Amino acid sequence: MGFTRYKHNNFIQAPLYFLPMNQILTHLREELKANTDPQTKAGAKRYFKEAITLYGVKSSTVAKLSHKNWQQIKNLPKKDLFTLCEALFSSGVMEEAFIAAKWLPKIADQFQQEDLAIFERWIDCYIDNWAKCDSFCNHTVGDFMMKFPEQVGTLMVWAKSSNRWLKRAAAVTLIIPAKKGLFLEEALKISDLLLIDSDDLVQKGMVGC
Repeated sequence: MGFTRYKHNNFIQAPLYFLPMNQILTHLREELKANTDPQTKAGAKRYFKEAITLYGVKSSTVAKLSHKNWQQIKNLPKKDLFTLCEALFSSGVMEEAFIAAKWLPKIADQFQQEDLAIFERWIDCYIDNWAKCDSFCNHTVGDFMMKFPEQVGTLMVWAKSSNRWLKRAAAVTLIIPAKKGLFLEEALKISDLLLIDSDDLVQKGMVGC
């Protein structure tokens, strides 16, 4: 495993997973801040109706930083990884949510059925735009459903939620599984439930269903 020099508090070189949780987050956030680009920040805002919070880091750079930091923390226990990801989602910052959404599918083999309640809470509490919703649900929640197909009925409940992002999540979660020939009947039922929804951001989530 590679080593990263942590600049604060006079740490010597050490893998990130040896650092306290808050210092791992600080390290990642400093890397994101160091890669901000004003044009990227200004351009991103055109794609959202609601106000968004972001550093302004190019998506390719976010992917590189995600991969680089994952190599340093991938041996953390699942509980700690979930804690890290929740901290990233709860920050409200776009790029941090994207990194959490990239990390979680890497431990899909460790998912347990009770994790769905955690994912639902994260959507309900922290997801506040279509990009965060899709990046999280396409892969993390989609992978969960492929592992635990008996839980797919929960998406029907989400489709009837008053939360627009749970409704959109119900649709976008099945995009990748449906491309593999899975949950086709369920995807159609969700489409029927959401077909007359007045929220255009829910409607657009059905494009891939």
